Amino acid sequence: MNPAVFELSEEQRQGVQAFFQRIPFNQVLGIRIDELSGERVVMSLPMKPELIGNFVQGILHGGVISALLDVAGGAMALIGAFDKHQHLSPSERMQRLSKLGTIDLRIDYLRPGRGQRFSATAVPLRAGNKVAVVRSELHNEEGVLVAVGTGTYLCG
Repeated sequence: MNPAVFELSEEQRQGVQAFFQRIPFNQVLGIRIDELSGERVVMSLPMKPELIGNFVQGILHGGVISALLDVAGGAMALIGAFDKHQHLSPSERMQRLSKLGTIDLRIDYLRPGRGQRFSATAVPLRAGNKVAVVRSELHNEEGVLVAVGTGTYLCG
């Protein structure tokens, strides 16, 4: 099932970026926005010593993997909510979007998080009036699939 794709306006792009940048945890992890569209979100994260979960093998912590997939999924849900709430005034829209949150998140860890750079791609599965479901994948710089996630987000 593929929902209709819409073109993200510059206002929407800036709104998602501002929302993302206001969350200190995203900055602490070092998450970067690579792509924002109505079709998908791509975010990346460089490996750094503070993010290691298994110090013997030097692999990415599972909590960081989960967080990155959740942040990418939340951004995708936010984009969908922007589209659903276009008819509202800017203040009403921001009031609704401020309620965005993760309802449920399932992560399947498929391989150890080995690499120097990780990329999360999120795509919408379903965008309703109040709830969005998003599928996310995490790959390392060699294209190895490390983890997949499905998130359900409250979006207004």
